[in-house]
Amino acid sequence: MKSKPPYALLLASLLLAAFRGLVVTPPLARAQDEPTIAKDSVQVTAWTHNEYKKNEKIYSWVPKIDFRVNGPIASGSQLYVEFKLPTGPWVAFDCKTGPIGPGYWWEVKECGGREIPAAKGVIHTGLVSFSIGLRNEVTETNTTLFTGKAKVGKAPPMAKRAPGEWVYFVDHDWNMPIGYIFLESDRVMEWRLPGFNAALWVRGSDYNFDPHIFYKGKEVGKISIGGTPVGKAGCSAKVENETTHYVDPSVPQRARWARVECTFHNVKGWDKTGEKRTPISGETGQMHLLSENPGEYELKIVHKGELARSIKFTVAADGSFDNGIATTNKLGSDRVIVPVKVLGSQDGVWDRLAWKTGAFYGNPLAGFSAPP
Repeated sequence: MKSKPPYALLLASLLLAAFRGLVVTPPLARAQDEPTIAKDSVQVTAWTHNEYKKNEKIYSWVPKIDFRVNGPIASGSQLYVEFKLPTGPWVAFDCKTGPIGPGYWWEVKECGGREIPAAKGVIHTGLVSFSIGLRNEVTETNTTLFTGKAKVGKAPPMAKRAPGEWVYFVDHDWNMPIGYIFLESDRVMEWRLPGFNAALWVRGSDYNFDPHIFYKGKEVGKISIGGTPVGKAGCSAKVENETTHYVDPSVPQRARWARVECTFHNVKGWDKTGEKRTPISGETGQMHLLSENPGEYELKIVHKGELARSIKFTVAADGSFDNGIATTNKLGSDRVIVPVKVLGSQDGVWDRLAWKTGAFYGNPLAGFSAPP
């Protein structure tokens, strides 16, 4: 469960969720009347089975999906996903569902995948269509919440023994120039000192990231004591498809994509705690508040010793940085979409135009342009 901006009913909500065994989160900033999908949460991956129609010399795949639903979700509702091949319907499966109120969201993790029997596996590559729906037998309703298309490829496994052995993956090149910036509270029960965060994608390795943030050309948010950095920004990454760990190392970037999230502990949206901070002896630098420092910013990320990413954004006089792209495209989350400039050689060769038609699985972004 991920923390979101806290509100008055947060504690009661969390206790109720624990009692029910539900996967819910604290409330969103904006409540709504109908359930919607947070587009940036949808992740389709291919789960490779080491057989095809009981033939262990041929590998096949089935889909796995993660996504988040913004409430309300009424009692008696059931989330489900349907996948179609170019030849027609393929697989349909339910995902764990629970009732939530307006302003909260429900997270679905790893639905499908290994839960789908190998008998359903296919060897198709290319585009597959899918939809996320919500049905309710009580209210006799059935609503489609999201539709998309995923592009599937294949790569040879390590120690390939037969021509039919392949590891399958979903191509996520469209994600590469699309990034997100957002504020998130460091404290579970309050929203008075939100920290600055960024999220983006890389191809290949999912380790060794070094983030830096600059304001008017000067690096900010760094604090050190006796010359030793403290509260340093850091990044974590997750490879979206576990089965690509079995891809032969000779394959460029091993046909894998990873989501990276970076947190800048000393860069905050604002400070409404009312607390006075006393510097420690030998301390240099200070907390950087966006609300007190409007203007141009640039986030740079070094990956494995090479400058790999640049994100530029503008902070308004009130400390906000929304550029309107997420709102225009009904992103469904409180994150701000920003263009990401991909630099260096760590990502290898990738489709730099994929975002134009492939963004959010075939739901292109209005008002967005990737950096040259």
